[in-house]
Amino acid sequence: MRHYLKIYSTLFFIGVSFGVFGQQSQKQVNHQTQAWLSVNSTVKVVKKWGFMFDLHERRNNFLKDNSFHFVRVGINYWLKDNIILTAGYGHMWVAPTKEGWKTFSNENRIYQQVQMSSKISKISVLQRLRNEQRWQEKIVNDKASGENKFTDRIRYLLSFTIPVFKQPHYPSLVIADELCMQFGKEVVYNTFDQNRVFVGIKQKITKDLSFDAGYMLLFQEKSTGYQYDHNDTFRWFFYYTPDYRKKSKSKK
Repeated sequence: MRHYLKIYSTLFFIGVSFGVFGQQSQKQVNHQTQAWLSVNSTVKVVKKWGFMFDLHERRNNFLKDNSFHFVRVGINYWLKDNIILTAGYGHMWVAPTKEGWKTFSNENRIYQQVQMSSKISKISVLQRLRNEQRWQEKIVNDKASGENKFTDRIRYLLSFTIPVFKQPHYPSLVIADELCMQFGKEVVYNTFDQNRVFVGIKQKITKDLSFDAGYMLLFQEKSTGYQYDHNDTFRWFFYYTPDYRKKSKSKK
């Protein structure tokens, strides 16, 4: 456990240091509430190969206003039973934040990631390192400008699932944190992009279907370097993880 915390603490310190460096104006924090709903699938198809498919919907002012719609697909390769390599594409439709504007910004992503699961006694540990190349459409005067902002973002997730009850069909406690840092020609003051802390429960519905639900604190630094979003978020994620390899084997 100390090993995981030491890795995360080092990365978090580096990220915050980048964020503080270069700030010249007084810090401004925008507080808002959000709801974040998603369906995430990891499907095993043949031998070591499979795919993933995610749908996300995030709302501001809890459920009142749009924040973004997001779809992500990818090809999975199981290096080992507990290590998955993934590469894929994502598209996001980002709602305008300026009052009165209606034009959504398109964001295209290409990503690569490695995900590893392990155990510390009865505690399940999930680590994920993701690298994203993002092309974010610039909106000027509520119209698409035809130009994009390119950034390369690195994300590290560390998640612990802790059994609370002896009965396996009862919910478990989930504590997770994800640190995001970005780089690029137009990234000047906000190399530290955001940090996401999550506390909630994880519940199995069937063998292949589960969900986690709880509170996420999302703290994001804006491009100015002194403006931040503090988002108190209700998060409800579903996970569908079928293994079709077993079915194909049983037919033989």
